[in-house]
Amino acid sequence: MKKLILVSILATVAAPLAFADAGDDLAKKKNCLACHQTDKKLVGPAYKDVAAKYAGQKDAAAKLAEKIQKGGSGAWGQVPMPANPQVNADEAKTLATWVLSLKK
Repeated sequence: MKKLILVSILATVAAPLAFADAGDDLAKKKNCLACHQTDKKLVGPAYKDVAAKYAGQKDAAAKLAEKIQKGGSGAWGQVPMPANPQVNADEAKTLATWVLSLKK
């Protein structure tokens, strides 16, 4: 019983860390970090700023996933975000969920 409890606790603690690594790794793999950083503006907004802007919006992950794939303009100034056809729908959802998890 003690082993089961310990495994459960470790899984609860490790899951967010694994997700964070997976999101960061995917952002690197898909070249997102060429324009974005976690905590400061580069070409595009910092991911923490994106997370803060969309915090509490029920459809935020879906909106961001669509912007990741299709691109967009005007939400963060005059520099448009290009479409990212190399990112599939599942990857876009993973990235969007990861970005939203970075709120301040």
